[in-house]
Amino acid sequence: MKTFFDNPARIRFVVFFALCIILCIFSLIAPMLVPNDPGKADLANALIPPSQDYPFGTDQLGRCLYSRVMTGAATSIFSAFILVGVIFTIGTFIGVLSGYYGGKIDTFFMRIVDVLLAFPGMVLAIAVAGMLGSGIVNAVIAIALISWTKYARLSRSLVLSIKEENFIHAARLGGASSLKIVARHVIPNSIGPLVVAASLDIGAMMMQLAGLSFLGLGAVPPAPEWGLMLNEGRSMLQNAPWLLIYPGSAMFMTVAIFNLFGDSVRDILDPKFQKSIIKTTGGIKNA
Repeated sequence: MKTFFDNPARIRFVVFFALCIILCIFSLIAPMLVPNDPGKADLANALIPPSQDYPFGTDQLGRCLYSRVMTGAATSIFSAFILVGVIFTIGTFIGVLSGYYGGKIDTFFMRIVDVLLAFPGMVLAIAVAGMLGSGIVNAVIAIALISWTKYARLSRSLVLSIKEENFIHAARLGGASSLKIVARHVIPNSIGPLVVAASLDIGAMMMQLAGLSFLGLGAVPPAPEWGLMLNEGRSMLQNAPWLLIYPGSAMFMTVAIFNLFGDSVRDILDPKFQKSIIKTTGGIKNA
């Protein structure tokens, strides 16, 4: 008798899902576990190499780098979750609306998508963040404004094929309203590839938020955010390399885990999901 764990893809999914849950729980309880106040400056202990008292050393203001890296996990992880949730919701709503009703609604939204895709995604995000000002909330808004397009085009393409299926025609003949058809038939039958795209996007969004913070357009000091910490330590690379090594390593491992989780979700929900689908919807360009 076959069991759930007979499929290697399912085993990978469980493993990486568990790792993601552990990361999220740890990021929430990290402020209670750190040995020092992550925001407390002590110039007398500035730039101390990793030691027993300061496992990751201290920064140029004497703050405990270990405490800052640990507490910064929540900002980086949950900001990415919020961002993916926002662009998933907005993009899917617009894509379903355009694909199902078509006509002028479709033309209007798809022309907006075409305009946004005409610009390099990160460059446009930097421009928007520059106008809004620094702050993690403004960084989320800036990236969301240019990243929802992939979900709009993907959901639209899925809806265009689903709405011509026989069961949709049968629902119309049965007197079901458009809202009921969309809610009960269209969205449930198109949600799989969208969830796959969202799971693959978590790591990418985390990197984009860190990139804006690194450029001074995301989190603002003294927030313990990984991208901001890399920016603060880049001028000390030769004298205090630990200022970049530890935040960079934390970001690398976290993004890798979420990317591998996204791959496992793709294997579980949509084994035939091809990269060409994302490429044709502009996903590679904005990733």
